[in-house]
Amino acid sequence: MGCAMLSDLAKRALYSSGALGLYHRLRNRHQLTVVMFHRVLDPRDARWGTCDPDYTLSVDLFARSLAFLRRHYSVVSADEVLRARRDGTPLPPRPLLITFDDGWSDNAQYALPALRQAGLPALLFVVADAVGARQPFYQERIYAAWRRGAIGVDDLVAELRALGVDASETGSDEGALRAVIARIEALDVAARDRLLGAFAAQLDDGLQHMVDAHDLRRLQAHGVALGLHGKTHTPMTRAPDLDSELVGARTALAAHLGADAPAGDTLSFPHGAHDRAIAERARASGYALAFTSVPVLNPVAPRPGWLLGRTGFDTRTIADAAGHFRPERLALYLFRKERRVLA
Repeated sequence: MGCAMLSDLAKRALYSSGALGLYHRLRNRHQLTVVMFHRVLDPRDARWGTCDPDYTLSVDLFARSLAFLRRHYSVVSADEVLRARRDGTPLPPRPLLITFDDGWSDNAQYALPALRQAGLPALLFVVADAVGARQPFYQERIYAAWRRGAIGVDDLVAELRALGVDASETGSDEGALRAVIARIEALDVAARDRLLGAFAAQLDDGLQHMVDAHDLRRLQAHGVALGLHGKTHTPMTRAPDLDSELVGARTALAAHLGADAPAGDTLSFPHGAHDRAIAERARASGYALAFTSVPVLNPVAPRPGWLLGRTGFDTRTIADAAGHFRPERLALYLFRKERRVLA
């Protein structure tokens, strides 16, 4: 029997014995865990075959994750966390907040029914300018086109060189693709638009990816609060107009939802990109809670901080090679995170 198999068996035994759960109950009683999801899709959905697996769970694994969270945590709403921050209203033991980033239409189509079945609230951070859009952000469009075989790494490298970028990436694998996407992210807006325009036909798959106003109203009506994820999804460390990304996001979302627009009390930083000055600027702009992608647990005594860490996970974190949900992996991943006040 190999070492990996022995380790795997030991992890299962540790979880099934209840020892991991006891460790968690004692260690994390006064820690707020914030988990971060992006996409939830049915493998039979046409979008499944080209989605980015780093940010996508199957609806089955998502439902199993929710059952795990119900078993080991007290799942709380965004309003409960806001009250705890504002007036010290105690949170229950081992509180956990479920969040989603971006505003994918599958959040309404697949994640919402699973949340309702489990009886759990959540918080969706919406990119204001993406509401009502059909196609996703350019990074996801490039990745999907590559998975469809509509575009190759060499094609992108050639276009980058035509723009005067010294792109040297070679190969056709996912690593090379992600390296090229990082180069495209570093372009100025005009150059990036030229590159994307050159591949416009290849980048459009004809499918609906982003939420519309109807989706958002339905999510709100069934326990999913709305926060902001910037106006354009530009990393705030690169934003030419930070006020537009912070304050303008509220205005743009209100244009979609009218009187139903949220107050805009919560924000998550696109791509997790922020620094202390940006975080303080968000706070000064009226966001009572700002969420990062720093994977830490947040102490809640005497009250939660205003800058909170979040932990994301993907299929590889919670399932084996056959795609079977492995709760011991998720337990080991979540229960042992560093406990730290970010601000």
